[in-house]
Amino acid sequence: MHIGYAAMLEQVQPSAVIENCIAAEAHGFRGIMATDHFQPWLPRHRASAHVWTMLGAIGAHTTGDLGPGVTTPGFRTHPAVVAQAAATLATLYPGRAWLGVGSGDALNEHITGGYWPEPAERIDRMFEAVDIIRKLFTASLAGRDTRHRGEHFRMESTRLWTMPPAAPPVFVATAGPVTARRAGRNADGLITVAAEVERLAPLLARFAEGAREAGRDADTLPRVLQLPLSWAPTEEQALAQAHAEWPVAALRMRRGDVRSPYDFEQLVRGVTPDDMRASMLISADPDVHRAQIQRYADLGFTHIYLHNVGPNQREWLEVFGRDVLPKVRA
Repeated sequence: MHIGYAAMLEQVQPSAVIENCIAAEAHGFRGIMATDHFQPWLPRHRASAHVWTMLGAIGAHTTGDLGPGVTTPGFRTHPAVVAQAAATLATLYPGRAWLGVGSGDALNEHITGGYWPEPAERIDRMFEAVDIIRKLFTASLAGRDTRHRGEHFRMESTRLWTMPPAAPPVFVATAGPVTARRAGRNADGLITVAAEVERLAPLLARFAEGAREAGRDADTLPRVLQLPLSWAPTEEQALAQAHAEWPVAALRMRRGDVRSPYDFEQLVRGVTPDDMRASMLISADPDVHRAQIQRYADLGFTHIYLHNVGPNQREWLEVFGRDVLPKVRA
């Protein structure tokens, strides 16, 4: 089973991120998913490094797969520049890099001052951006220019002059079945965040349906899961660190329109420990975590990147590398 490490760039300072990634690989984690934030969720996190800078550095210190989980083409960064960044990363680390894209959150994308659209328009923008990126990859591998005139983006005739022998795969992030079906038709894989099995099973089914409509075998396409959890040596510590570090997971609201870490700070004031228990698995027992990971693997996810929400990264990596990862079956 391909189990990787979720490097939360909005939660950890850059040098510590790299050290954690090295430790993760040493303990058997097979790849790195790095988050792309301009701002952290909460002021208390006090970090938000540039994802492409960090991925270049992480790749130099590790040997597994790596990619952004996820970046948003089209607000902070034009899709052509995202394609250039992904192609450069894949050139530096052949066969290791992938590109995860999403429709974005106002927290990170509103900073350029443009109009912040409704979710449906953001999703349309994302798929148009994917089209541009894939067109650039295809044309550049063929040694020719391409251009784009669409509803949301324009790109003059150009190509990527630094290009790996094979284009990096493009994964689309979604939490909804309609977008999952579009991802199956238009992307090389799917990314989502952990939720109840009852919610995720239809998501994977619609992704497979879209892949079949495009004439592809869905079983060959990656299904990627980011799995937040809280482990500590005691149940009390595991609950306390979840409540202190990651209360945003318990918000029962649409988060994509919230623009400031300080706004999130106000919103999480009402989050209780019971809310945290309902939002993620919190346990000191490694076997309880193993069983949860196994359920997602059995559901059909091919890649699972784990995010322990607490500051105890080194201790957690050692325990999971010894007691959890070797016991998860593909």
